[in-house]
Amino acid sequence: MDTEAPHTQRGHSSPGKGEGRSRFAFSAALRPLTWRRAGVLGVICTVFLLLLGNFVVQPFLIPSRSMEPTLEVGDRLLVDKLAYRFGEQPRRGDVVVFDGTGSFVRERPAGHPVGELLHGAASALGLAEPSDTDFVKRVVGVGGDDVVCCDAGGRIEVNGVPLDEPYLYPGDAPSKVPFRIVVPLGTLWVMGDHRSQSRDSRDHLGEPGGGMVPVEKVIGRAGWIGWPVSRWGSAGGGHG
Repeated sequence: MDTEAPHTQRGHSSPGKGEGRSRFAFSAALRPLTWRRAGVLGVICTVFLLLLGNFVVQPFLIPSRSMEPTLEVGDRLLVDKLAYRFGEQPRRGDVVVFDGTGSFVRERPAGHPVGELLHGAASALGLAEPSDTDFVKRVVGVGGDDVVCCDAGGRIEVNGVPLDEPYLYPGDAPSKVPFRIVVPLGTLWVMGDHRSQSRDSRDHLGEPGGGMVPVEKVIGRAGWIGWPVSRWGSAGGGHG
């Protein structure tokens, strides 16, 4: 009996050669399957995020100071692309992202299709700066509004009513550029919150379109700041 004890203990403490080989073969078979699954899962997640960004909520990397303090450089803004899809129209006070082609920038020749596709995908995931034709501004006037700068108190008036603009960058005047415009129906008059650092509707008054943004060019409404964590919260504003 004593002679069998070491054999029994060895059998419980370590696998035999055949068992070791079978475990190695089983582990080796699992490795490629695991990497394959991880790759497929990564592709599925990327496609899902691209579809989400194209149709529902799109991350938008803030590239400039024009919307401070509401939005800061490097913020990842989550744009609600369904906000105006079911009949609702942009309202005064909304922060919107829009395609400025034809209003803020001229039509440009098409670039390299592959490069534009890759940049568009990265932009849709919030990993790259948006296209240089996309802008984020605040709606100050909608179709039919009479917008004037400025009244005796230095405030912008809309339809004869002075605007209260608590979102303005501290120390900025509502505008140093005097203007009076009537916003055509179907268009928007937009301005940045950091007025001294913003190229907006005021800068395109003498150009075709007069600085007005067609409502159909609005991509979506600013919903939330998703990144950095310290700036989580709503990115909108009060309605005028």
